Amino acid sequence: MNPLKGIGFKLASVMTFITMASLIKATADHVPPGEAVFFRSFFAIPVIIGWLWVRGDLRTGLKVTSPMGHFWRGFVGTTAMGLMFAGLGLLPLPEVTAIGYAAPILTVVFAAMFLNETVGVFRLSAVGLGLVGVLIVLSPRLTAFSGETVETTQALGALVVLAGAGCAALAQVYVRKLVQTEQTSAIVFFFSLSATIFSLMTLPFGWVVPAPWEALLLILAGLVGGLGQILLTSAYRYADASVVAPFDYASMLFALVIGYVVFQEVPTGPMLTGAGIVIFAGVTIILREHRLGLKRDRDRKNMTPQG
Repeated sequence: MNPLKGIGFKLASVMTFITMASLIKATADHVPPGEAVFFRSFFAIPVIIGWLWVRGDLRTGLKVTSPMGHFWRGFVGTTAMGLMFAGLGLLPLPEVTAIGYAAPILTVVFAAMFLNETVGVFRLSAVGLGLVGVLIVLSPRLTAFSGETVETTQALGALVVLAGAGCAALAQVYVRKLVQTEQTSAIVFFFSLSATIFSLMTLPFGWVVPAPWEALLLILAGLVGGLGQILLTSAYRYADASVVAPFDYASMLFALVIGYVVFQEVPTGPMLTGAGIVIFAGVTIILREHRLGLKRDRDRKNMTPQG
């Protein structure tokens, strides 16, 4: 274990995924979300295969025990990716990032519903606080539906991104089940493969021939996305999840900088306030999970017969 190295890999992965989102956003005015998902997934596969080959896991790391688990994780995860990519074409990058923070909050709710995980009052309170933060971010956009001046397309974008966060949370529930029987390398590889296949089903809905510069950006998005998966996996090899998970929220800093410099997007007060509340709630849940994990470890050790 090397916590500093794990944190370094985590920050690198966060920056990589924000870069990927920026590349997708730069093409979103012309390239449909389903087509963007194809490029993101297909061109990540060679990077992942190369990584497995270097590690010597190419033969053993792709064994599958639960094919239907991979299917549903792929289907829900691909839907989440498509919705997020659609949102990138409708909303500023920092706002999409902030609303996306609902995913880990909703994961706690879905884990209680579908995995029978125990969720106490403390975590439920943190979840409620996080959802309040999401509503603060959403509130200026949703006024479009009450006749205010905010454009309806932006309101739709906010709902699309929120739906994407819900699907991402549900995908995490499937991942929690998969890790009980599957290797991480298999989960990563078969998600990219299934996302590539599922994205092809959107062909009848109006794929376009991208301009050369758009094709280059989309290919880079796939390569960068594959690299991000590797960096993320490496982070959890060197440090516990509770140590590196809070650094997910560094993505807001990167999104603010890239959004302002590249896309001339100025953050709003409600967006920053809501994002801050969601980040606080998310970090609170992570720290609570860490303390509960330590307590469970102590209880197991105390129950182990000494001899």
